[in-house]
Amino acid sequence: MADRIIVDTDTATDDTLGILLAVLSDRVTVEALTIGAGNVAFDRQVENAKYTLQLADAAAQIPVYEGARSPLVKDHDHATDVHGEGGLGPDLVAETDVPSADGFGPEYIVEMAREHPDEITLVCLAPLTNLALAVQREPNLNDLLADIVVMGGNVHTAGNVTPAAEFNFWADPDAAKIVLDRFDVTLVDWGLTLRDGTLDGAAEKRIVDAAEDARLASFYETVFQPGDVDGSGIQPDALATAVAVFPELIERRRTDAVDVDDREGLTRGYTSVDSDDVTDREPRTDVIESVDADGFQAVLVETLVAGDPDRARE
Repeated sequence: MADRIIVDTDTATDDTLGILLAVLSDRVTVEALTIGAGNVAFDRQVENAKYTLQLADAAAQIPVYEGARSPLVKDHDHATDVHGEGGLGPDLVAETDVPSADGFGPEYIVEMAREHPDEITLVCLAPLTNLALAVQREPNLNDLLADIVVMGGNVHTAGNVTPAAEFNFWADPDAAKIVLDRFDVTLVDWGLTLRDGTLDGAAEKRIVDAAEDARLASFYETVFQPGDVDGSGIQPDALATAVAVFPELIERRRTDAVDVDDREGLTRGYTSVDSDDVTDREPRTDVIESVDADGFQAVLVETLVAGDPDRARE
């Protein structure tokens, strides 16, 4: 189980739930948030991260480090059609007066890993640009980090931004390729999210019913606008964070050789998973194949309704 976490995020709707889950759990200490280019305009992501920390009464304790403002090589489109222009749905525009921490996100990751070897787990909810930049500064970073949990890719399933690719890997495929080549990664992919990381109607109803009295449940209702509670709450970033904080939720995993297509074109960002050992690529990616879906829903509901994700595992 992770004890000390850095959350690397392109903070928009589902990122916020992952951040809240980690910050509100007594199981881990969130050392900082680092921000990378991804879902919406960069400065919006920074404000969204600070606003999320304010919701958890943690903005004074947890610093926010600004990182890469663009992918390594390629241009990318924001996901405003999913998250809204500001990143927190159609109605909420976060504004805080919280200052960003001094320093560059990738450099902070390296400094913390050097100072605390084998103690830091990096939870990556954004395109992997910051981590790719970090390993350029510290080639031994894989050995210094305790674990790296990545939300990204689409293992043997269709993507969510193109038929071939999931958004995080598509947004910066060059970074994703570097990371999967250089690091031992725990991978939470889009297909796993569709199977085990979606809030059903009953879970969303519990949150909506608590919205009048619980601030975080009200936040969920405002941002996600569940409406008639139809069970459409897909939560990839919260699922990845839950895997890091509550690893007992993992039911099935396997180690595969995973690569990413970094070419521009129809298959940009495609996740190539060698499940049959037909390539000479080293199997080093821990692909999570199944998670306790009911347990995950309980963790997220307790985060939003009670402000205490640990209650779900007691």
